[in-house]
Amino acid sequence: MPGGKHPEIPESIRTQYEEITEITDQVCREHLNEEYAQLARKLAETLAREHPALLEKGRARSWAAAIVYALGRVNFLFDKSRTPHLSATALCERFGVSTANASPKARKIFDAVGLFPFHPEWTLSSLMAQSPLAWLIEVNGIPVDARMMPREIQEEAYRLGLIPYLPE
Repeated sequence: MPGGKHPEIPESIRTQYEEITEITDQVCREHLNEEYAQLARKLAETLAREHPALLEKGRARSWAAAIVYALGRVNFLFDKSRTPHLSATALCERFGVSTANASPKARKIFDAVGLFPFHPEWTLSSLMAQSPLAWLIEVNGIPVDARMMPREIQEEAYRLGLIPYLPE
């Protein structure tokens, strides 16, 4: 952002980052929700910091679409039973790009960041309770759902950053 709010983003990619986040903010707020806007901004920042070479080639609009497309795959945006829901084609239309443009870039993002469906770091907070992966912890070498464990184990798992929040 202007004024050095993101000094960790290389100067060489800062303008591209700002253009991308301006586009993702607008499209997400108009057609999805604030959660998507915040997560898209976070992913754009991660890419700009850790994989700037990815963003150097191509239009900001294409990368903005690819970022939200990738997050849509993580969060099942293309599943009609979910809210919000958009088809891949409809999402790309909102960005003014084709799926043939956004999909390969989204694949590059998936590979670079190591994304997968319900990835705990990239799942919308509103879907976190439905994510089986966010709650898996290892106890004595056995993976268990932390929500099924005694409260003191849940508190320790939360303190260690192993689960997103303390379940009710």
